[in-house]
Amino acid sequence: MISRRAALAAVLLAALPTGLAACSSDTNSISAQANKGDDKNYVSGDGTVSTVAPADRGKPVSFSGTLLNGQKWSSSQADGKVLVVNVWGAWCPPCQKELPELQKAWEGWQKADEPVQMIGIDQRDSVTNAQATLTAKGITYPSLADDGGAVLLNLQNSVTAYPTTLVLDTQHRIAARVSGPTTYLTLTGLVSDVLKEKA
Repeated sequence: MISRRAALAAVLLAALPTGLAACSSDTNSISAQANKGDDKNYVSGDGTVSTVAPADRGKPVSFSGTLLNGQKWSSSQADGKVLVVNVWGAWCPPCQKELPELQKAWEGWQKADEPVQMIGIDQRDSVTNAQATLTAKGITYPSLADDGGAVLLNLQNSVTAYPTTLVLDTQHRIAARVSGPTTYLTLTGLVSDVLKEKA
C-alpha cells in the first residue's frame, strides 16, 4: 500500500511546473521530504523567494470561495489592488510561526492606506480549528475556509509547499512567490516593489 506521504509527493510533483520537478538532490525537495519518513504529511518550503518581471507574468489569477465567517469572497473584490495570498493550515507549524509576521505587514498596509488586500487560504482544517488559530494569533485579515483544494487549482500550479505566499500585481498576475515561511521584511519588500510598478 502506498503511504500517505508518498501519495502526497506524487500529487505535488504532478503539480510542479515543467523543469522544477527534477531537483531531488535538494533536501527541501518534495521527493526528499516524502522519503524522510517523519509522517508530517505536508511538504514544507525553506522560504525561497522567486519573482517574475512584469513582461514575463502569466494570465491573471481569479478565484473565489467562502470565508471562515461564512461570507462569500472573490478576488474581484480586490480589483486594482495588490493581492497577497497566503496558503496555510493550523496543523502546519511553519504556517503558525509566520502568522504574526503576516499580521504585522497587513496592519502596516492598512495604516498607510496602501492599495493592498491580503487573503488567507486555509487547507485541511475545520472552520473551528482555523478560527481558533487565527484568534489566538490575533489575525485580522480574512481567510477562505478549506474547500478541498478547489481554489488552489486556480493558482497556476504555484503552491508546492506549506506555507506559500503569493504576491499578485494590480492585474492579479503572479509577481512573486515565497515557498515556505516568510518574514515581515521579505513580504513588505516584495509588495513595495510591486506597488512601485503602478507609479
